[in-house]
Amino acid sequence: MVQSSCIQRVLRGGLLLLLILGSTLTHAQSDGTRQQADRAFYSKAYAQAASDYSQLLLNNALSSNDRQDILFNLGYAYMELGDHQKAEHSFRQLLELGEPTERHRQAYLYFAQALGSNGKLQEAQAMYALYEEFKTSPETLPGFTNPAPGSASVTYRVENLSINSTNAEFSPAYFRDGLVYVAGKGTGSSSTSTNKGFLDLYYVPSRHDLSAVGVLGPDGKEVPVAKPTASSRHNTRVLGRDNYTRPTANDSRTTGTYAPFDFAAGLNNQPSQSTSGKGSSAQEFSKDLNTRYHEGPVTFSDDGSRIIFTRNNYNEGKSSKSTDNVNKLKLYSADLRDGGWANVQELPFSNDQYSTGHPSLSRDGKLLYFASDRPGGLGGTDLYVAQWDNGRWSAPLNLGPEINSKGDEMFPFVDENGHLYFASNGRRPSLGGLDIYFAELANGTITKRVSHLPAPLNSSKDDFGLITDGNRTTGYLSSNRLRGDDDIFRFVRETSLYGCRNLTLRIFEEQSNIPLDSVTITVKARGEGREEQELYTNANGEINICLEANNDFLFELSLDGYVSGILGFSTKGLTDDKPTRLEASLLKFMTSTDTDLAAPARMSTGLNDTEDDSDTPPTKPTLRGTVTSESDKTPIESVKLILKNECDGSIKQTVTGPNGRFQFELLEGCDYTLVASKSQYGTYTSAIKKIPVKSEPKFVSADLKMLKVGDVVTLDKIHYDSGKWEIRPEAARELDKMVATMRKYPSLRVEIGAHTDSQGNAEFNQYLSERRAKAALNYLASKGITRSRLTAKGYGESALLNQCKDGVLCTEEEHQRNRRTEFKVLFIR
Repeated sequence: MVQSSCIQRVLRGGLLLLLILGSTLTHAQSDGTRQQADRAFYSKAYAQAASDYSQLLLNNALSSNDRQDILFNLGYAYMELGDHQKAEHSFRQLLELGEPTERHRQAYLYFAQALGSNGKLQEAQAMYALYEEFKTSPETLPGFTNPAPGSASVTYRVENLSINSTNAEFSPAYFRDGLVYVAGKGTGSSSTSTNKGFLDLYYVPSRHDLSAVGVLGPDGKEVPVAKPTASSRHNTRVLGRDNYTRPTANDSRTTGTYAPFDFAAGLNNQPSQSTSGKGSSAQEFSKDLNTRYHEGPVTFSDDGSRIIFTRNNYNEGKSSKSTDNVNKLKLYSADLRDGGWANVQELPFSNDQYSTGHPSLSRDGKLLYFASDRPGGLGGTDLYVAQWDNGRWSAPLNLGPEINSKGDEMFPFVDENGHLYFASNGRRPSLGGLDIYFAELANGTITKRVSHLPAPLNSSKDDFGLITDGNRTTGYLSSNRLRGDDDIFRFVRETSLYGCRNLTLRIFEEQSNIPLDSVTITVKARGEGREEQELYTNANGEINICLEANNDFLFELSLDGYVSGILGFSTKGLTDDKPTRLEASLLKFMTSTDTDLAAPARMSTGLNDTEDDSDTPPTKPTLRGTVTSESDKTPIESVKLILKNECDGSIKQTVTGPNGRFQFELLEGCDYTLVASKSQYGTYTSAIKKIPVKSEPKFVSADLKMLKVGDVVTLDKIHYDSGKWEIRPEAARELDKMVATMRKYPSLRVEIGAHTDSQGNAEFNQYLSERRAKAALNYLASKGITRSRLTAKGYGESALLNQCKDGVLCTEEEHQRNRRTEFKVLFIR
């Protein structure tokens, strides 16, 4: 018996020991795998690291911090391996765990890059914007640079042009009022046709006459704007027929003017054929310059009298090859004489043994930027600059590691301010393929970090050859994003390029035009969610302020002895980046002995139930309405309404009574601005369009709905498929109304609350409501509403509106009432 008891104790002790040892061994094995994965990661053995990290994620016992670390490194490893689909999946998993710690904030940037590479440009832009909001420290890993400051807030319209065809058109250059660009047939390096042509130069005399056949949407797809003509594109393009695919074994040894991946490898050696689909306005640029070999890209002196162009090694009717039997690219210059190009000269730094091309002259003609694969570079193709001094070109200087990478940099363009645009496939961030970057230069030296241009200027395909003005107001770029071959696109900037807008506001007296000193100016909605700012005019009646771009502002003007005024201003849609000047007048109060000079309207207590509430036709045009609460539709008392006549600046004021009604007489032929305000409510501003002169007097309805802190508004028609949280089309239309409200009240911050009914599992209902609230938030963010103004909260079945809790029999209509999405006002001015 004793022996049996001892055996049992030994067995129990052994089993316990085995359990402890097993747990310890599992933990040690996990730690060993983590160390092995980290060692591979920081040694840049990303394939091994990705495999080890993926294995570690199978362990459900991982702490939240460990899981975030592993997902972050796994996503980065996939980025380095070029597997952007898996990178997107990893970073999405990481961000679904909640807002990342400061250590992992870079995930927003990498996630945006992965999304862009996968063609999800709209979501990528939203992530770039979120990254800019949270960015507080430099990168944690080498090789990545941040997007251009404020780039996510800059929007562009990109147009597909009628000059594009089934062949290649790319690399435009400004010449007089037109464009000179490169075009040719069958020049795609993936093509194996025996009828390949070479690239020549073509000219559109007036770029203002170029018509758009389509506009590219946020998703990168083309929306037609006109019926295609005979010269327009048609759907016979060959996928891959572009100037950025590696040459095949069928290609002969002649270097094309493009070839970014292999600047020294070649294409075909057939005579030039003028078969580009050039569009009705395009013509061959110059028979003096176009030869049986490749010509272009080009650049011109500021007065158009000199051209520097790229051509295969071809001088005086003879071609030459390098020692490895390749006809390299060279740079040549020519002068405009008697209507033709003469005195063609090879530039001194061209060479038979390597390629030199893609020129761009500075506006003063003293600096020439170009691309070359000459020995001593940092990557495949680098950018160089040469200086014109005492009638000759200096030896070229490499632009250094701030510009050049281990990949290929090419297609430089220097704008009128001396700043540089270029294309690269070796820099980050990148949306894929060649992307366009911008560098501020001073006398050829970089002064700020290189910035990556946002979508839609960049895409997941190859983007290059950008030209523009000094403010990037409009310009042209080349891309193979639509159907695989290279095309020229026009872009127009639609928002401000910079972070704030300089405004000078001058206030003067209405009657005398004398500037008013010490006017109190309260600036509302200066930025989103910020405190209002109070400023005072100087002796000249002026203030100077820098206002946030793409926002709306309200200036309240007050000075003792004068009628208070309100002035609205918006920085939305301002694209010229120049200071703005506004002027406003204040009307002095008149005493009873004064003349009848536009005295301010009386302050009323609002309409009562018996005043002017009939449908009897008025004798004058009359504006009337009722102010109600947005949440419960009840009338609001003591709302101050100010009506400004935009013809003469006169002001009328009134205050609503218990029924919330108001009424103003209007003058024919004048626009008006109506402003409604009350403490704790959001200020409501509305434009009243003018009533035609000599029209029959009538009532103009202007019912107003106002929001206050704490208001809860239910959004109608926000329905979801059972067990899902994707936004349906009818829900999107309803959320668009909320987008309009958020834009109308720039200071508004809300909580988006999602509710379920009591049917089903309570835990799943809670999870489902959280997902639905986040889906609604993400939709609003995708429409440009800043995330800092939005909070998502899932309530599950915790806030039912009726008795339909678990165990209570209810109709579908009663359950439907509980399935709702609401927004609650957290802050408003």
